[in-house]
Amino acid sequence: MSLVLVYDGGCPFCRHFALRSELVGGVPDLEIRDGRGDHALRAQLKARGLDLACGAVLLEGERAWHGAEAIAELCQRLQPSDPLLALLGQLFSAPPRSRQLYPLLLWARRTALQWKGLPEDPDQTGIRQA
Repeated sequence: MSLVLVYDGGCPFCRHFALRSELVGGVPDLEIRDGRGDHALRAQLKARGLDLACGAVLLEGERAWHGAEAIAELCQRLQPSDPLLALLGQLFSAPPRSRQLYPLLLWARRTALQWKGLPEDPDQTGIRQA
């Protein structure tokens, strides 16, 4: 069964991690999808309570992981040939540690999106004001 990682394509950090995971992550049948660019996919995920604005989504059949759990599950499956992915895999493969560190990833995403002038929520039309 294939694994699908849905990420925020507007975030350069998310895009880089997703592309590296696909290219050198050693996860067979990993498909990456840009959730920011695919409104229909975002709507399907949101209907399942999986809001891309709150984190990446990992799908395997009907099973879904969201946010820190998605990253932990993917990192547990990585068999990277890339040193950066090996380090990230070690940091994020344990769910408790992933939950502790994930807010830093969300902060980096939020900062990068603000820098690019994109809203945190792909369904918003402008930058969210504080």
